[in-house]
Amino acid sequence: MEDGEVLYTDLYLLSETDEKGIVKYASDSFLKVANMSEEDIIGQPHNIVRHQDMPRAAFKSLWDDVQSKGFWTGYVKNARKGGGFYWVYATVLRSVDKSGQTKYVSIRVKPSREDIQKAIELYTTLD
Repeated sequence: MEDGEVLYTDLYLLSETDEKGIVKYASDSFLKVANMSEEDIIGQPHNIVRHQDMPRAAFKSLWDDVQSKGFWTGYVKNARKGGGFYWVYATVLRSVDKSGQTKYVSIRVKPSREDIQKAIELYTTLD
């Protein structure tokens, strides 16, 4: 385990953004693990929790898949407000509401240590 990693129990961390990635909803469990309040994140770009170690290629893959397939799954290292980080296994889904507005829903759970290690190894090979 790296310094600053925050471990959490088996929770679902949920959020919803608009088509531009602006956070419209964050579950209490997401706020707790990210060490944020609703005021910290609602109305902000979701990448406010992006950790500097995450390669840009991982997020390009995320957006490419969400646009072409309507979903993406993968491992993400997120930053916490005030320092530290946490890993998630994320599923991002694209949805269109009745008014035709696109939104993105992210459902995240705690990955295994083995899966985190595999993600670290993969991400060190990406630019």
